[in-house]
Amino acid sequence: MSKKKFLVLVLCAAPVFMTLMSGCGGASQSGVPTLVWWQIGPSVTGFNEDLKIISDYTQEKIGVRIDVKLAGWADANQRFSTMVNAGEYFDIMFVDKSTYNRFASLGALADITDIVSDESPELKAVVPEVLWEGIKIKGRIYSVPTYKDSSKTGYYFWDDRYVQKYGIDLNKTGWAYLDGVFRKIKAGEGDHFYPMILGRPSNNFIFDSYDMLSLDLGPIGVRLDDENRRVVNTLEQTDIQEALRYHHSWYKSGIINPDANMVDEWPKNRPFFIAQAWPSVAISYALLGGIEKYDAVKFFGPSYSNESIQGSMNAVSVNSKYKKEAVKFLELVNTDKKLRDMIGYGIEGKYFQYVNDGAAVHQLRDDWPLTNYQEGNYFIETPLDAVPENYWNEVLELNEQAIQSTMLGFMPDITPIQNEMMNCRTIWDKYKYDLQTGAVDPDVILPKLTVELKANGFDKLMEEIQRQIDEYFKQ
Repeated sequence: MSKKKFLVLVLCAAPVFMTLMSGCGGASQSGVPTLVWWQIGPSVTGFNEDLKIISDYTQEKIGVRIDVKLAGWADANQRFSTMVNAGEYFDIMFVDKSTYNRFASLGALADITDIVSDESPELKAVVPEVLWEGIKIKGRIYSVPTYKDSSKTGYYFWDDRYVQKYGIDLNKTGWAYLDGVFRKIKAGEGDHFYPMILGRPSNNFIFDSYDMLSLDLGPIGVRLDDENRRVVNTLEQTDIQEALRYHHSWYKSGIINPDANMVDEWPKNRPFFIAQAWPSVAISYALLGGIEKYDAVKFFGPSYSNESIQGSMNAVSVNSKYKKEAVKFLELVNTDKKLRDMIGYGIEGKYFQYVNDGAAVHQLRDDWPLTNYQEGNYFIETPLDAVPENYWNEVLELNEQAIQSTMLGFMPDITPIQNEMMNCRTIWDKYKYDLQTGAVDPDVILPKLTVELKANGFDKLMEEIQRQIDEYFKQ
């Protein structure tokens, strides 16, 4: 598996995209279309030379070349915001739950429903129908979902050294149990040891019992299992408040690192962390973190929601000169094993080599800049030789077992509430990292936050979204 990085994109609202200029991208080589594909990742020397090799392959297969542009992890927010506002040319862009609905509502993304249905039958077939349903907006398709751990399953990952040293019971979960274990570890390891190391991109599943409706606004959600589909202020829910209080207690006690609300990265060798995952990925995390062994403990899911499905998608620009070619390229990424391995691992012989008669990949280096969760179908990618043969089967099984959110298939139309959404997101962004890392007291901050939200149209947001939900599910 490629080196994992976690993603936070907070993109600003922009003027209606249809009025923007198409820019000067979409260059071609000797008449062959070159697709500009934006992802997130670091700059690496020699990357363009590697892309030429991949482009030679895609040109041979479907008559297109690719030009992958990378926004750095630290500045992707600003880079993509600038692109949207300026109308900078691209053909394909990685989008997720925080950007997809917003970009589509601005008219920035092409409606590719007919192209997918009529001209890309292999792509339509390889991606399960539940994923297509989870990304539809008013019944139309504006992106290609990545078939991956598309249902959400939450795991604790414990460094086994501390499991053995402190007698951690791997059958127990929950904030109260974690509280007791963390305090025992803290007492045993000393003041400068942090059992729970967090950064701003961390996801501790505080809000994950709720479908957040792809709004990128934490205070609004519907419980995944609520058959009545009632929109609630999540910050008023007892389970959310309990989680935030535990985090604040841990922050004050030195269980959480004191810079958690300010850093965007964390050390590799964490004693404990929470992630959306599957059992055998513990091996990969251990290898990447320099840990002898991580123990994986499932505590949540699996569940399908619009947000879990929208964790990774690739959208085609409304201004692309090569919309059909772009979809055809995404079809190839999701169906062609050789291309999937090249995009996921790099160039054979330079970044990896096949072993075990082609059944596994052995990585020769770990500086390939593309991250596989942004790209395409996991289940055709050749697994690493360091993981079990059933590595991807574990993910498939979790997807098959997943319970569907009662909100699956619903995407709110934010057009009539654009200003309120923008204002409330700005307020939420001001507080969210401090709250989620425990840096502030929720009993002090939540009432203040609620007052600010309500003063900026929060009640109108909830009423409009509830109206749309009621109308949608009457059909």
